[in-house]
Amino acid sequence: MNQTPSVRSSQAGPPWWLILLQGIFAILLGLLLVSSPGMTTLVLVQFLGIYWLIAGVFNIVGIFLDHTQWGWKLFLGILGILAGILVIQHPLWSTALIPTTLVIILGVVGLIFGIMGIVAAFQGGGWGPGILGVLAILLGIILLGSPFLGAVALPLIVGIFALIGGIAAVVQAFRMK
Repeated sequence: MNQTPSVRSSQAGPPWWLILLQGIFAILLGLLLVSSPGMTTLVLVQFLGIYWLIAGVFNIVGIFLDHTQWGWKLFLGILGILAGILVIQHPLWSTALIPTTLVIILGVVGLIFGIMGIVAAFQGGGWGPGILGVLAILLGIILLGSPFLGAVALPLIVGIFALIGGIAAVVQAFRMK
């Protein structure tokens, strides 16, 4: 009995049609973000608010099913419910605040990774990490210098990446088939 095909199929990853669906979804999302970034961001933030609300309820319900770390579950549950309600009740405010907060976080992460890249370059990592580190620091400074403008550009940038990633996923799905 040869069991190699079953081993290969379990290690091969997701089926081709699932990657195709993900690619199609990414292309649609990318097109929406590129063609109507404001309205699409508003809808995505509303879905995020609904998700936070539902996740908060599930965290609190999880306390009754599993008592371990009940303090964290309660804290995360209350935080999720409050965040979800605030996002749902204030959609325009949330649409401006959430991407701006994300841009600030990306700016700080850019600074941290930039410093790590420069340190790695001085420790013998070569020019590559140093150059990427300097670029990451510059990007971090730009994002932190004008987080609102970064938040305005974020949906367009995410849309372009979603289009590129979606096309790549569709091509990969057909290669797998």
